[in-house]
Amino acid sequence: MSQIIPILNFEEGYVDAPYLDTQGFPTVAGGIRIGPKGASLSNYSFRVPRQVGDIWKHCILESKASEMEKRPVLSQALAQCNEPRRDVLYSMAYQLGVDGLAAFNETLKMVAAGDFSGAANGMLNSLWARQTPGRARRHAEVMRTGTYDVYKGLL
Repeated sequence: MSQIIPILNFEEGYVDAPYLDTQGFPTVAGGIRIGPKGASLSNYSFRVPRQVGDIWKHCILESKASEMEKRPVLSQALAQCNEPRRDVLYSMAYQLGVDGLAAFNETLKMVAAGDFSGAANGMLNSLWARQTPGRARRHAEVMRTGTYDVYKGLL
């Protein structure tokens, strides 16, 4: 069974009140941008209960998954993945956007070819891994093993 929502809540951190993300965008509920960069948090006076945030993330992920299926390299990579590996690609699309994930062209080709160890190495040899090293290490391990083992006790 997919663990994408618990993974996103762990990786993004769940905060029910609006906050500024690391790039200065108003954000809520674990990485959901709600306004333009630099907007004052005083514009946002609400809270998002966890259950609502999880449904909101699920809707965002459905849209990203649909967009991913329309791109051959992403569609081919997804077709070779079991559920944990698909969740890694969905998590990366959630964090980086589908365009950002698509920029991992060589890594995605390795996934599509079933070279999951090579793909994991490609993930770790990226700007993304230097910017979010913990997340990248965990995601690379899931890609390498095809299991959620690295998240045991964390989710």
